[in-house]
Amino acid sequence: HPKRVAPIGVYPETKHPSYFQGIGKPLEEPLVRLLHQYGYRGTDAPVYIQSFEVANLRKLNRMTRVPLVQLLNGSGKPYDFVLSGDPRGYADLVKPAGLAEIRSYAQGIGANTGLMIPLVAGRLGTPTKLVKDAHAAGLIVHGWTFRAENVFLPDDFDSSADPAAIGNLAGQIDAFLALGMDGLFSDQSFLARKAIDAYVKR
Repeated sequence: HPKRVAPIGVYPETKHPSYFQGIGKPLEEPLVRLLHQYGYRGTDAPVYIQSFEVANLRKLNRMTRVPLVQLLNGSGKPYDFVLSGDPRGYADLVKPAGLAEIRSYAQGIGANTGLMIPLVAGRLGTPTKLVKDAHAAGLIVHGWTFRAENVFLPDDFDSSADPAAIGNLAGQIDAFLALGMDGLFSDQSFLARKAIDAYVKR
């Protein structure tokens, strides 16, 4: 019975919410109903709901107390901004004013790694102030997506010229944890967990 089983952590994303809203099949109501049915309620529930759009997170904020996360890409704009004619893009949302606005409806941001540490000629460059600014706004920061293959890693952490070979994912993760990043997405979760555990033990 759902009430007798401790919920495990889940991190659902509402995909294309404006589209589904437009065809009369909004995602928010069934998602919240299902989460609440299985005990995912309140700010301490082991769940985050994430979205690249803004309006549906605002709607979810009125429907549930589970944590919400605004996804932020390195370019472009939320699609609901396109539909509404809002001129702002993700570049505006990562500024202090944008982060303060996000805090009015969400508890965290899910940031493209390049927003925290941009790549310069394929290598990690100078960190931005995003993590510091987000924390100052009261937001947690989760980074995406950390991948272990050389083709996805910054050149600093490649193990060889073979693009499919596994490189030094832990080295890349260390650089972001040192900024204060609170969590991450990885295609190799076991390697990411190992890297986080080793970082914490130092």
